[in-house]
Amino acid sequence: MPLFKSSNPTLSEKAFGSKLGAYEGTERMTVQGTLTKFGISILLLLSSAAFTWKAFFEGKDISSWIMIAAIAGIVVAFVNVFKPNLSTYLAPAYALIQGLVVGGVSAVFSYQFDAIAPNIIMQAVGITFGVVLAMFGLYTTGVLKATPMFKKVVIIATVGIGVFYLLSFVLRFFGIEMPLIHSSGTFGIIFSLVVVAVAALNLIMDFDLIERGAAEGAPKYMEWYSSFALMVTIIWLYFEILRLLSKIASRD
Repeated sequence: MPLFKSSNPTLSEKAFGSKLGAYEGTERMTVQGTLTKFGISILLLLSSAAFTWKAFFEGKDISSWIMIAAIAGIVVAFVNVFKPNLSTYLAPAYALIQGLVVGGVSAVFSYQFDAIAPNIIMQAVGITFGVVLAMFGLYTTGVLKATPMFKKVVIIATVGIGVFYLLSFVLRFFGIEMPLIHSSGTFGIIFSLVVVAVAALNLIMDFDLIERGAAEGAPKYMEWYSSFALMVTIIWLYFEILRLLSKIASRD
């Protein structure tokens, strides 16, 4: 199995490349540098999230903003995957764009569940970062390791979830809903728990790849690229936790 293999498509052998030895004399990626870039990305995301959050509660229609930002985010992400050398510019842009989506979606959930779960957003944020810290702890202590078998299972599970979501998206155009995704019943909650678990396990692979990238001397711009990759996973994790909490709240 190649060294840089991940279920996170943004952390791939193509991105880190087989060209690591071709960067002699240039600055190299470090774990600390990656964490710094990730911190900056989080601040950018929060700043734009605050914008759409505030706009929603001022009574503005932000649905078109969310849609445009979501599409723009996908475009920026794909360009970044194929042109990681542009990550110094694209990663901050992605954080700002996705912040608009995160803030807008969070505001809608907060409004919809205010009566039955007034703290749902804070709970989702807290649980998300709690999971990130827990997975980081499990990784650094060696409790969970990105072994070939671990990677294979996580990749298969992640691809399966992606296919399921894509099928659900297509079927919605024909008026057919996939109950597991939206249902607050027992099976719907179990499905969300499984997805949250898979998203969390992706973090182990991401941490492993970042550490290896630094050890192998990846170029400096890969710090921005790696912070972008982590953000992709964490945003996915946050939305899945938010979906899970909304299902649980709907049962009360």
